[in-house]
Amino acid sequence: MNFFAFKDRQMVLRADGKGLQKSDLDALQEYCTITDRFSEQASGIEVVGLDKDAVLPDGYQFVLIREQYAKNGFDNCFTLSRAKALLEWRRNTRYCGRCGSALKDSETFTARECPECGNLIFPRIEPCVIVTVRRGEEILLARHVQRNQNVFACIAGFMEAGETVEQAVAREVLEETGIKVKNIRYYGSQSWPFPAQLMLGFTAEYESGEIKVQEEEISEAKWFKAEECPATPPAGSIAYRLIHNE
Repeated sequence: MNFFAFKDRQMVLRADGKGLQKSDLDALQEYCTITDRFSEQASGIEVVGLDKDAVLPDGYQFVLIREQYAKNGFDNCFTLSRAKALLEWRRNTRYCGRCGSALKDSETFTARECPECGNLIFPRIEPCVIVTVRRGEEILLARHVQRNQNVFACIAGFMEAGETVEQAVAREVLEETGIKVKNIRYYGSQSWPFPAQLMLGFTAEYESGEIKVQEEEISEAKWFKAEECPATPPAGSIAYRLIHNE
């Protein structure tokens, strides 16, 4: 089994940097206020959710989940991603959307079940597209209104109902920057459980248009040459790999 404890975008490790054991989850539950504790045998995880004001006992430390992606490579972080995603899903899935009754855990599936109408609610995944647009040796990057204002990142956004992923890429780039793209190609994917995104990475080529940002979403967008690339998302994200062509 793999044992995890989370608070917001942080996870708990021992003070020596090692992962947790079952006895550590027991100790944390005794010392801290917890919001949830569950296990999933199929994926070999047991998870504790800590209250937002939780302070750790001696012998433990908080680390950013993103740092573990950077350290281990996000292709090797399935159990971490699933543990965090399921914790967030359980926190946000407490009542039946059909009849309003309180949900319970299904005895058969990784799902929440309504005891009144039998509705089954499975873990939610929110597909998002993220894309690097290239124009010759230049790459299109943007500063996002809702993110760190010192960081330039890829164009990204949630898919809309009825869209293909290619249509979503073209729409997001056009909406946010006024640029039309062509030759959209799939690059790779990453689970990003904050709370439930599946990031679908693409590359695309510039077709036409001048930059005109969607002000409620984008603070600034520019073309950059590789050697002039500004501060970007750190390692551990598909955005970093796309920008640095890894």
